[in-house]
This record gives sequence, C-alpha cells and structure tokens, in this order.
Amino acid sequence: MINPLDKTASPMARLLAVMAKLRDPATGCPWDLEQSFASIAPYTIEEAYEVADAIQKNDMAHLREELGDLLFQVVFHSRLAEEDKTFNFDDVARDLVEKMIRRHPHVFAKREDKTSEEQTEAWEATKAHERKSKAQAGALDGVPLALPAALRAQKLQKRASRVGFDWGTAGAALDKVEEEIGELRVELAIADQKKLEEEVGDLMFAIVNVARLAGVDAETALRGANAKFERRFGRVEEKLRERGRTPAESDLAEMDKLWDAAKKEERGG
Repeated sequence: MINPLDKTASPMARLLAVMAKLRDPATGCPWDLEQSFASIAPYTIEEAYEVADAIQKNDMAHLREELGDLLFQVVFHSRLAEEDKTFNFDDVARDLVEKMIRRHPHVFAKREDKTSEEQTEAWEATKAHERKSKAQAGALDGVPLALPAALRAQKLQKRASRVGFDWGTAGAALDKVEEEIGELRVELAIADQKKLEEEVGDLMFAIVNVARLAGVDAETALRGANAKFERRFGRVEEKLRERGRTPAESDLAEMDKLWDAAKKEERGG
C-alpha cells in the first residue's frame, strides 16, 4: 500500500490508501472504524443529492467537490467489502467497465449505428436480460426501495408500460387523476387517517403517471416547484420585513397578496 502523503502516486491510488488508513484498526479514525454498510448508506444518498444540487445551481466548483465526496462513498463501501473478503474497488470498476461495454454494442462492437430511440430500446432489452439472469423475473423486480418516492413511482410505471400496462397518453392518465381527486374528497369527509394516506398516495402516483406520459420528469418538476416556493415565500418575508413584521405577525390574507405580487414580479408584470 502506498503512502497517502506521496504526491507522486496517482490520485486514485492515494484515495484508496487514505481509506485504508482511516480503517486501520491500529491507527485509523475511531468514527470511520465504527461504520458499516448500513450506517454510511444515508450519507451515500445525501452526497448524490448534493451532486444534483450543485448541477442545478450550475456551481462547477461545488460540483467538483461533491463528486469527490460521492466517489469517497464508493471507495468506503468497497473498502468495507474488501475487509469482508467479498469484493474490492477494482472489482467494482471492472464490473462497471464490462457492463458499459455490454450495454453499448453500437459503440464497442462496431454494430450498425442506431438512433437514440433505438439505442434506448436496446439498452432496456439488455437490462431486462441481465435482470432475468439474476432471477429477477417480474417486470418490476430490481427497482430500488431507497429511491425517492416520485422517482421510484416513475420507474415502476415505466417498467409496467414495457409490458403494455399503461394509459398511453397523458390525457388518459389525467382522467385517472380526476378520479383519484374524487376519492380523496370522499375520504376527507370521513376523516379516516389511514384511508386518507392511501388516497393521497394514489393521487400522487397518478400525477407522476401524467408527468411521465407528458415527457416530464416528476422528481425534477417537484424540485423546481420546491425551489419556486422557497423563492416566492422568501420574497413574502422580505416584503413583511420592510413593513416591520414577521410572517407570525401577519395573516393569510396579507401574505397571499404578497405572494401574488411576488408571482407578478417573477413574470415581469
């Protein structure tokens, strides 16, 4: 193992050496030594979100840093597996290389070039074959439970659509949204919390379906809505401060008017 402080070594070799040093039972970091796959999994997810956030903000310096943090998570998991004698970082990289070559025959096998749509179909066919070889026979097998709910809903719907279980158009899916709204209204009157949760979930799932069929990524759309809400509510707070008050000292009527003003400002009105 190289010395992590040796700047003549490759950056990847130094990173692996840093990880090995942190996990050294004799001289490593107490916190790192306490970790397991399960305990660091939430950090892995968090780092992926921070990468996405840097991209959305077009902050390249931050993106560079966050990609490093995400890579460290891969190295950490690989080190834990190496200690368990199951696999190591080289195995992870090797498997990835082989998978990318296998899934891009139009690039590496010099096969007839395809359109983007045909390449996507071939990619999905290859993935389906890989799932079958892993004994994942069901159309929905292998969609990770840890995905954000909207993203997982979209993936489940996309998988189902490949075997013909689909509305076909966004308009048809929108009819289902209206049906779900009606069912939710009924449950709101009854106020059964468990049923309300179920109906809200059905409505959200149906909305994701509309987004998918309309060519909109539901997760991206919701992130955009969150950002818009933050921006406009921040403007409401700013206007209230100019009046010497906080939201807690205001009321819904006043804040709603300020909200409408913030919307108008954004639209250049």
